[in-house]
Amino acid sequence: MLLGEQEQFLSYNGEVLIFQLSKTKLVEGAADKTMNLCVRRMAFNRDTKMFVQKSSGVFSMRASYLKIEIICCSCATDSRTGIILPCILMKKKKRNNVVKYLLLLLHSSNQFEQSFHFKLDYELKEDIKLFSGPSVLWRHADKLFYISSDTRTVLSAPIQLSCLVWTGEIEEEGTVVLGIGTACLPECEDEDEFSTSDRAIWGSEFFGYAIETQKMLTGTCFMPHAYSRVVSSVYVCKNEMLKKQLRISLVAITHKNQLIWFQDGLPKGVCELPYEKPWSVKTAVTSSNDLLFIVSFATGNTCVVQRRDSLQVASKWQNVKSVLVDDFVGTGSEQLLLLFKDDSNTDVLSAFKITDLGEVNYASGINYKHDVPPAEGLQENGLLTVKALEKRLQAGYTSVRELQQHLGLKRRVILESCRALIDLVEERTHILPTAKEEGLVSLWDDVENPPHSLSKETSLASKVPEHFIEKLWQRVVGDSLVVGVKLTESFYLSLSDVSLSLVMDQDFSSISPIIECQNKIIKLNKAFSALSVSSCQIEPPPKKMKLDLHSNNDLKKGIPKRSSRVQLYGAKTVIAVTSLAPLLAFHRVRCIVLLHTKKKKHRNDGLQESKKVTVLCGKILLSLEDISNGKYSVKILRDNSYCTGSMEDILAVLAVSVRFSFQIVSSDYTLTPVNSWLLGEMECTPFKECHDNIFCHKAGNVYGTVFNWTLKNPFEGVLTLFCRNLTVLFQCLHSLTRVLPPSCDVKLLRSGSKGALTEQLALALEKEILTSRSSFFSKESKVENSLTWGNEPGKKISDAPVASLLDSEEGVQQFRKKLQNEREESVLSMNQTMNGALYREIALKIAEAQLSSDIIVWRLSKS
Repeated sequence: MLLGEQEQFLSYNGEVLIFQLSKTKLVEGAADKTMNLCVRRMAFNRDTKMFVQKSSGVFSMRASYLKIEIICCSCATDSRTGIILPCILMKKKKRNNVVKYLLLLLHSSNQFEQSFHFKLDYELKEDIKLFSGPSVLWRHADKLFYISSDTRTVLSAPIQLSCLVWTGEIEEEGTVVLGIGTACLPECEDEDEFSTSDRAIWGSEFFGYAIETQKMLTGTCFMPHAYSRVVSSVYVCKNEMLKKQLRISLVAITHKNQLIWFQDGLPKGVCELPYEKPWSVKTAVTSSNDLLFIVSFATGNTCVVQRRDSLQVASKWQNVKSVLVDDFVGTGSEQLLLLFKDDSNTDVLSAFKITDLGEVNYASGINYKHDVPPAEGLQENGLLTVKALEKRLQAGYTSVRELQQHLGLKRRVILESCRALIDLVEERTHILPTAKEEGLVSLWDDVENPPHSLSKETSLASKVPEHFIEKLWQRVVGDSLVVGVKLTESFYLSLSDVSLSLVMDQDFSSISPIIECQNKIIKLNKAFSALSVSSCQIEPPPKKMKLDLHSNNDLKKGIPKRSSRVQLYGAKTVIAVTSLAPLLAFHRVRCIVLLHTKKKKHRNDGLQESKKVTVLCGKILLSLEDISNGKYSVKILRDNSYCTGSMEDILAVLAVSVRFSFQIVSSDYTLTPVNSWLLGEMECTPFKECHDNIFCHKAGNVYGTVFNWTLKNPFEGVLTLFCRNLTVLFQCLHSLTRVLPPSCDVKLLRSGSKGALTEQLALALEKEILTSRSSFFSKESKVENSLTWGNEPGKKISDAPVASLLDSEEGVQQFRKKLQNEREESVLSMNQTMNGALYREIALKIAEAQLSSDIIVWRLSKS
């Protein structure tokens, strides 16, 4: 028989824990000896739509005390394991008015563990909270006290508070207590200056206190101090530290029967509550991602406020004994469990309602039989559903397997193509894999292993092209790998037709051996005055056309008469830049460097044919150890007034940089401050090998930037920057604008300086005229041979005097015939015919020359 029964409800992992305290009467008329704390774990059964008991547990205590009570229960984190466990605070009152408090933990095995106990000479009545540790916090005589499982000693906080409204965790602050305390009035000479209402408002304030750090938090980040007189309970919905500033979202209930939403200390919404005396508020997030505020009242009523466009009361209930929030039906979202008062039934879960104000809605006392099909129908439908799902799963598995086979085939084709390319470059005979290796079955009686001599005879031996590779080098600059190939001066092909490719010389079955890289071509003369860094130049929109019958012709050709001089006295380097990080994943990798170019030759019919040529430049070895030791690092040092470094180091820095050119014009002042700015503030020194370009040694992001300052006259110049990214560019320009005269005009040259482009345009037009004239007159002999005349060869008309021909009728006829022949010959000479192939070649050359001129005109219009 259970006597003096006391109940507490707690939700934990979708279950309802019912704690009951009871005395056990052993023998009739005997004194009570033990007090039992019983727990029952109840779970909701979706089939029967009722709560069923899963397990239970008992904790026995000696009943030698006058009174044993359950003070409160909650879920808190156990600091030893980090697991959230149910906690129960018990009170034992002795005869000498000494009160002993006991904190128990409930484990998943339904075993109770005594965490700690403490004794007080007074009873806990006001603002009792349980939080992580586990710890107990309470208010007594306007002071804050707390004890934890770690300290096991009652401690007092150095604050005065009249009300405790919330306890919880806040980011970077730990456990924080929100309360209301007496505020210090502002200093004023005349105390009568404040009215009665002002004193009521300024007499209290809202504040926060971090227990671990013993730090006071200003209340303005939670709510204005004027609300401290009316707030009775608070729930912090979200907190975060943004830019070292605490951002808080909370909801509060007031004595004025209002619910107020605060965001970063400012009220954002208010809702009138339907009942009086609200005393607690909690939240729930439903399956539709709606945020619900559940408000409980001291009168036993409950309402739910929903926050969408505004705060509105969504539902309300009366005679509610307890409200719990958890995922009771297993949908992955939270629901409300309302336990109603029912004096007619002894079962504590006899009257309940589960709802999320949406799809989930269960209530006791409702017959669900009409809503559910019979058990046999359910079983049959379930079997059909399972079979359909099995078929869909099998079809999906088959599709995935076919896709994997297709991807594997693609990978094998790519790898075999790369092996064939490497063998071709290295002049090796490539042997195709056998059908057995490929998992194929031959339909013919093929010879499995043909003689080596036969394969050697049928294989096409690649002709070694002319050697024009002078040097192969590599550098590591930041996160990029730079590979350069220095060409000899005998290289005569167009630089725009040249590119590099990197191929890994190892067999990686899971990845492609071809390395993605960006190609750049740098032409550098000894004085470094003509610097050209080109990479996939843009052509004007209206001129994107195919000019060659077999390949796209060079749209980036320089002017032959001028650029040939640079090529004659300078070094030409082709550079490939690729990301370093993917290569470091292999720790040690060997790459083959291939140079690709086009060689043009004339066919018998007069047309021009382009042939692709691939040259093996060599191999490079890249290892993580060499990179760590700085073997391939760029070494540019300051030596007195010059900057020392190899030409490869300079080219590597330029290759990974982005080039920007600016035209600077000053109408009132000379541009001498630019040179002072470069040598002074930017700490630049010229390269020893090329004085026109200077290297920035200033510490910070701008270090390593290369400048080129060219003065056309004292009032106009062009500044070229080679920088890593746009951030460095903006920093340099910001620093430059501070030293330039106010009337100075800075303009970005998108396609080069106007002077250089104008000079290129003049040469391009000259080339166009020469091409048009030479194309016609150089073929004069061929045209004469292809002409067709009216007279037969060798047939001549006598040049007799005209007067003698007119003396007779026969002479008149002869003269008439001669005149007719001359007229026909004149007409035929005006209608000369030309071979079609010869005409196409001439038209192609003229179109190339005109297109080159148009490109320069377009670039000049953009500058």
